[in-house]
Amino acid sequence: MKVYNQLFINGRWTSASSPKMIEVINPFTETPCGRVPSGTIDDVEKAVQAARNAFDGWSAKAPAERVAAVAMIAAKLQERKAQIGQTISSELGMPISWAVAIQSSLPANVMDSYAQLARDFQWEEKVGNSLIVKEPAGVCAFITPWNYPLHQIIGKVAPALAAGCTMVLKPSSEAPLNAFALAEIIAEIGLPPGVFNLVTGAGGLVGEALCRHPQVDLISFTGSTRAGRRIGELAAQTVKRVTLELGGKSASILLDDADFKKAVSNAVKQICLNSGQTCSALTRLLVPRARQDEAVAIARKAAAEIAVGDPSDPATYMGPLVSARQRDIVRDYIRKGIAEGATLMCGGAETPAQPKQGYFVAPTIFADVTNEMTIAREEIFGPVLCIIPYEDEADAIRIANDSIYGLSGAVWSASEQRALRVARRLRTGQVAVNGGKYNLLAPFGGYKQSGHGRELGKEGLEEFLEIKAIQL
Repeated sequence: MKVYNQLFINGRWTSASSPKMIEVINPFTETPCGRVPSGTIDDVEKAVQAARNAFDGWSAKAPAERVAAVAMIAAKLQERKAQIGQTISSELGMPISWAVAIQSSLPANVMDSYAQLARDFQWEEKVGNSLIVKEPAGVCAFITPWNYPLHQIIGKVAPALAAGCTMVLKPSSEAPLNAFALAEIIAEIGLPPGVFNLVTGAGGLVGEALCRHPQVDLISFTGSTRAGRRIGELAAQTVKRVTLELGGKSASILLDDADFKKAVSNAVKQICLNSGQTCSALTRLLVPRARQDEAVAIARKAAAEIAVGDPSDPATYMGPLVSARQRDIVRDYIRKGIAEGATLMCGGAETPAQPKQGYFVAPTIFADVTNEMTIAREEIFGPVLCIIPYEDEADAIRIANDSIYGLSGAVWSASEQRALRVARRLRTGQVAVNGGKYNLLAPFGGYKQSGHGRELGKEGLEEFLEIKAIQL
């Protein structure tokens, strides 16, 4: 069991103001796998003050010096990816093969991408008689979730460091252990004191204190839309810059000429990845009404082939949900789907026969779903797929866009030109065509209540910059 008794503030490990600890539960064994300090407002004050004191020095460093630090962190993350992957697997429940491939390897690659981007970035340019200068935004507060914990942290820390910002990180209490691994790396490479600070604790206390703090210039939050609304309210009191990456209820449209076997199987695998705990998960599968039975048959077969079980087994594809609370939330949604008239094709709210322990929900597929049903409108955050029949292409686009969210989407068609035409009409921040691969250099973020601002790529770096015009 990993026990961290101290917070990382002003470049050193520091005792928290309170002796209280947060217990981290392994969602497969249902037993503790770690403990971290439960920070207080006093700890937030120390961390923000450290970041404020460090800002002038760090922001004044040449971009090449900041790039060198980012590159060193990337290398250390790469060295420790097996260890970090194991840590995240134990606190999150993601199978070890995926935890190393995604949860630890991807953050290392994202950190390295910002070393490259910042190296080539145009920090100033001449426009007429003006010099346009891009400068660091200031002291940043980062509030991050548990589903892709280190990836979401690095998506903020990497561009902020490259831009010249200083920061205070508050990771999720469900999966905070990986954040301490990052702090260890930062201490090891000798980042100047106060540039990076880590305070764990309750969101309602530590998170809100960061959002209210008058010396915090920018807040970057990833999490639920409900929490994002609250952060927006708090930040507005001091007119802070805010980046929000929130929820989703994304649709995958199968046009009538799509490869149904490939597309439907892909949909089931994607909804079971990380047990469906992915904000950009394609949770609504839109199919031509005449071919719904065909899609259901393929989906049921694909769901039956998902290896569910012990996250430490490399052959496991899907592990448990992160907590008993999250499992119960998903079960309630499944019951609501049945009550509202959707047809349960496989899975369900009952505890699976196997495994005997862990916070599991079986891969669950509904057919005959209408877009007015709760399971089609609200983010479930579990392995639940809603198959929604549509009449024609225009109806499919209408259904896909009929959501308060706009984070992701997908289109499948034998004609790439046709798929692109539909993709351009979807009101979402990203769209995959025929299973297009994830690109860590492409901006990530959403429309509507999926948030605002972008992470990753050049656009992610620019979120942490202010623009100054100097007239000559």
